Amino acid sequence: MISTATSGIKKNRMDWLLFFSVLALLTIGTLAIFSSVAVLPNQIRIVRTHLIAIPLGFAVFAVVWRLNYQIFQDQWKFIYGAVLLALVGVLFFGVVDKGSRSWYHLPFFSIQPSEFSRIGLILVIANYLDKRIGKIKEFSVVFGALMLSLPVFLLLIKQPDFSAILITLPIILIMLFAAGANPFHLAVILGYSFISALFPILWTIINLNPELLDSPLVSYFFHLSNFGWSSLTFVFGVGAAAYLLWILSVKLYSNISGVFFGGAALVLILGFFSGVMVEHQMKEYQQKRLEVFLSPESDPRGAGYNLLQARIAIGSGGVLGKGIFSGTQSRLGFIPERHTDFILAVVGEEMGFWGTMLVMGLYVIILSRIRTCANLARDRFGYLVNCGIFGMFMVYFFINSGMLLGLSPVAGVPLPLLSYGGSNLVATLISLGLVQSIYARRYALV
Repeated sequence: MISTATSGIKKNRMDWLLFFSVLALLTIGTLAIFSSVAVLPNQIRIVRTHLIAIPLGFAVFAVVWRLNYQIFQDQWKFIYGAVLLALVGVLFFGVVDKGSRSWYHLPFFSIQPSEFSRIGLILVIANYLDKRIGKIKEFSVVFGALMLSLPVFLLLIKQPDFSAILITLPIILIMLFAAGANPFHLAVILGYSFISALFPILWTIINLNPELLDSPLVSYFFHLSNFGWSSLTFVFGVGAAAYLLWILSVKLYSNISGVFFGGAALVLILGFFSGVMVEHQMKEYQQKRLEVFLSPESDPRGAGYNLLQARIAIGSGGVLGKGIFSGTQSRLGFIPERHTDFILAVVGEEMGFWGTMLVMGLYVIILSRIRTCANLARDRFGYLVNCGIFGMFMVYFFINSGMLLGLSPVAGVPLPLLSYGGSNLVATLISLGLVQSIYARRYALV
């Protein structure tokens, strides 16, 4: 009876629906990349890198799939150290590309360590939460997970690579939620993140509308970004307001604890300082991306050009598209970042509405299978790793598609398996190898 069960299990060591969905998406992406770079001067380099990344990625995928995923839990310290070492090293030995020092340059291709550090951090956080699942409702566990992530985030800010943080932070929150963390604690973190992003956005709005500076209050708020005396008065003002609100609540016989007011003030102050740091670390092109997000028509021939042309390309594809290798917007160069950030626009133009729906359907299948594999995992570590990878694919998809819809800034975020990017492709296949390894060992007999 045992041998029969074991034999049955071995026949299903691969989730074939997930595997073939990945192959289909990669095939569509490869066709779109080859079409979009046909007229680029560095076409040969891009095609060569992509053709190197595909077999390399599948080779690593096979190795990770064959390994027992639990070995990554045992070696979490080595993985965490390797992540930090790679991110520190790129600050000294990396090359600058588009204003960020994020790449190791090798003879035939370049490596972006942030793509691999995200997978490593998922493994580290999954181990951390698995070991402390009994105390998951305590804020100390949530705080510990953030402290483990903080060195990675700080090193990414130094590059600077804000898009990597934009992807990674939601993944950590999704893993905390899946582990059963207190929703209030997660709400506090979301509030802090929202405030950190809100300050730079408001300052950018004022930059786009300088007439607002005629108001003394707006002028005072705008100069908070300079981190001078006005910033100190803001901090003391927030603290004083929190104290007065607490005194008022006591007078009204409210049962609200003073810790709530103090905590709210602390979140606001820390969010403010983070917002100032983000504002000062942003490069000019990143600032332009934020301006385009807030007002795409403000610079139609400059920073807003990519977004506007991408929307035109998708609209011109119609229902059936213009045909593969027949897109005019993409092949004639009207979409500058068409093989990376805006690859979905190429698919929409050349393959039409149905091609776009096919891509989205494949992503839904991949997400669904990763979720199913998570539910089948034989231990909590495997479950949490799958939850992190599920979150990674979901965040990538929503941010990239959101860029085209104007729901998120143009952040240099690719679509996994569809966009060009050797490091992203190899890292994505590593993550899928982990999913398949967890699926293959879903029963204790394997």
